[in-house]
Amino acid sequence: MKIRTARRISQVFFFSLFLFFVIITDLRYLKGYPASLFLELDPLVSFATAITTHTVYKGLLWSLLLWVPTLLLGRIFCNWICPYGILHHFIGWLFGKGRSVEKTRVESNRYRSIYQVKYIILIAVVVAAICGSLQVGLLDPICLFYRSMATAIMPTLNMIFPASVYVRQFFHSGGWVIGFLLFFLVAMNVVIPRFFCRVLCPLGAFLGTLSMVSLWRIDRDPNKCVDCDLCLKNCEGAADPHTQLRKSECFVCFNCIEDCPEKAISFKFMPNLQRELTAPQVPARRAVLASLAGACFFAFGRTSGASDRDYNKKVIRPPGSVEEKQFLDRCIKCDQCIRVCPTNVLQPTLMEAGVEGIWTPILNMKVGYCELNCTLCGQVCPTGAIQRITIEEKTGVGKFAKQGPIRLGTAFYDRGRCLPWSMETPCVVCEEVCPTSPKAIYSREVTITRRDGQQVTLRRPYVDPVLCIGCGICEHECPVSDEAAIRVSPIGETRSRERRLLLDGGVSRK
Repeated sequence: MKIRTARRISQVFFFSLFLFFVIITDLRYLKGYPASLFLELDPLVSFATAITTHTVYKGLLWSLLLWVPTLLLGRIFCNWICPYGILHHFIGWLFGKGRSVEKTRVESNRYRSIYQVKYIILIAVVVAAICGSLQVGLLDPICLFYRSMATAIMPTLNMIFPASVYVRQFFHSGGWVIGFLLFFLVAMNVVIPRFFCRVLCPLGAFLGTLSMVSLWRIDRDPNKCVDCDLCLKNCEGAADPHTQLRKSECFVCFNCIEDCPEKAISFKFMPNLQRELTAPQVPARRAVLASLAGACFFAFGRTSGASDRDYNKKVIRPPGSVEEKQFLDRCIKCDQCIRVCPTNVLQPTLMEAGVEGIWTPILNMKVGYCELNCTLCGQVCPTGAIQRITIEEKTGVGKFAKQGPIRLGTAFYDRGRCLPWSMETPCVVCEEVCPTSPKAIYSREVTITRRDGQQVTLRRPYVDPVLCIGCGICEHECPVSDEAAIRVSPIGETRSRERRLLLDGGVSRK
């Protein structure tokens, strides 16, 4: 079997496997399926989260399956396994410039200095992680692809094919931004083949750095080489196999071996080091500047106070989320939790959570509410930003009765908008839908005299902050739909001691 055929089989298999896990997650059939497999395999995710949290989440140990072959063979993940890389490879093959002109293809696959950018990005995100800000998910290809599938592609497909298996159409705030970013990155393959992989991919840069010590690698015999440059015709990584191989750029696609008419190129164990450039070619000054950028990103982001004192009232995290600063240390912005949410309440942020929290999940009660008997978001989180909790733990029953239910926040009334309070109109919707037992929303009967002299009896609602769990169903179902008369704030959430509402912490009433 030719190497090209074997690689195509591998690419089809892993891309299909990725889509399978996306669909399984999308249909919420999670039990028994490793929905986060590709994220847990991601070496950069495990490396960066280990730096920010000083721990390795157990699921991320799967990334060792990629560390080992990379240290032995080089960047095989980029061309044989990575679903995002496979997508770019296919689009470049389908629409790429000069696809049928051999000379154009050779020139487009020569190394360019712009390919240093991915190493500069890698340095910046690693330094930011060392300082305490996890930002690898912004451009990590697996995180980026999951996020694009969750918030842009799958909702769009559901809109195009409304007779699908979905119960209803899902919407996501800022999904158009993520969708157009995906379109731009994919379309750039027309200008530069494998643009994202060669120019921007921090995971590729990380694997390229690891592959510096790989034992097996491409080698060119200068005695056989006739300088025809045909080895560049299908070189996926622009690794310059015709001169000194750029080891950290090589995707181990083996195309150069098959394309060489003189059989001057082979895959050898520890070939002559003089025939390769082992380390990435990044000037020291640019590396220092990237380090400063990463450190400043953390400093400027944290001093804004968006994760602490100046937090936004809209930033209500999913049930089981760790404390906000720890959450930002763990969340990789893959948005799997957003797609698996059955009520569509989880939405990606833009700037609500500050610059550090871009594309992290928050609850938007206008779109949905947190289902009382659902913990799916914690089941798919690969890094522990959302802990895996049980229904009993979430609702505070059984052995968790003493600690009480998990609170996402507290509901507050805007009496100027509430129908019974401001408009003398009967309404008990919020009390009826409140899921807690006993109900956190109760009402008191009052009799008032309207302007026309007619007496009317109303039930005016109140919130018991001790019983409120902040699920948001009251806000979602409120008939004042533009801006609900009752709205949930993160005040009183279980995960933060600083955001307590009552002197007793909101756990019990004296």
